[in-house]
Amino acid sequence: MERREFLTVAGGALVAGRMGGSADRRMERRSHDPPIRPSAQQPTLPPEVFHRRQERARQEMLHRKLDIAIATPGTNYSYLTGYQPGRSERLIALLLPAVGAPAIVCPAFEVERIKRQSVVVEVLGWEEHHNPYDLVRDTARRLKGRGHAKVALEPTTDYHTFRRLADALAGWTWNDGTPLWERLRIIKYAEEIALIRRAVEITEAAIAATFGQLAGGMTEREVARLLSREMEQRGAPGGGLVQFGASSALPHGGPGDSVLTRETVVLIDAGCRVGGYTSDVTRTIWFGDAPSDEFKRVFSLVHDAQTAAMTLATPLRTPCQELDRAARRVITAAGLGAAFTHRLGHGMGMDGHESPYLVEGNETILEPGMVFTIEPGIYQVGKFGVRIEDDCLVTETGLEVLSHRPSKL
Repeated sequence: MERREFLTVAGGALVAGRMGGSADRRMERRSHDPPIRPSAQQPTLPPEVFHRRQERARQEMLHRKLDIAIATPGTNYSYLTGYQPGRSERLIALLLPAVGAPAIVCPAFEVERIKRQSVVVEVLGWEEHHNPYDLVRDTARRLKGRGHAKVALEPTTDYHTFRRLADALAGWTWNDGTPLWERLRIIKYAEEIALIRRAVEITEAAIAATFGQLAGGMTEREVARLLSREMEQRGAPGGGLVQFGASSALPHGGPGDSVLTRETVVLIDAGCRVGGYTSDVTRTIWFGDAPSDEFKRVFSLVHDAQTAAMTLATPLRTPCQELDRAARRVITAAGLGAAFTHRLGHGMGMDGHESPYLVEGNETILEPGMVFTIEPGIYQVGKFGVRIEDDCLVTETGLEVLSHRPSKL
């Protein structure tokens, strides 16, 4: 299909008809903007952001009667330090006491690198021929002070490291640190929301530009590479799933070697990363002259389910599971409940999937500052699937959709 043909179909029914025409025009212009070339650390949050996070962590630890938090490199480590040095067989650990300044224990040859990149001032090095857990023990006891301590262990710490830490700090009580870090990260602050907004803008523009270049004979992999290039040209690394026809009925299928033909479904589920923060947007369109009646019916049903969830969301009142229930009721009432096979959505921020999860059984109440996807889908194996995924922010008064929803067909 020629670009002109595709734009006629997409503009009339499937892509350009988003809520707020001016926003659509802005997005179209962005797809032709000159590329933005970020530096390796651009954009970077200022040190005071991480100092505020550490102080919130200390207050949360005092509330939970925890004495010290220990984290090895990962998302939670970088959330508090501003740097992700990576994990290896050599121990790097953040020790954050409930009272006082934190310290990092790392290999001696890594001290200078971590000092330059992290906001933590005290960085202590262990030599290759020494036991690093002895240094952790001595540092943790000094930071905690005398007596027994309750430790919040970062939840992705590997078992081997945990056992070595527990042996070094025998007699201390070890607690799963998941509630601590989830509480810290589940509410997004202004500087985080700004980065997420930019990631969403880039993702939408890249998806639109990719749809505009679709042509018969392209494979899913070729389109996926095109999608990644469109994101890179806009200054953000990213990519996503690309699925044609029957492949779109697999929620996490593709990209593969399927070849694009006319009069078929194309699903793109994509995201990028800006300043360490992610986006996650899915769009499903019809590639051809006119969408089938069945596609229009299923697409509109998914759209109605998404609307039902969005309308229900009330800060400080609505539990996460109620959004999932609201969307599922719409699809089930149409006789396709069994074809909605996954949860309604997930939180996003520094990780593509994080709390809160919009799923049955999650009674967490919506709070201002939460960011999550709402992504109902209907998947008819052997035929096609439709998913509409938008990124949402809970505000003081309701729900703000950060992306631009496609119009109902």
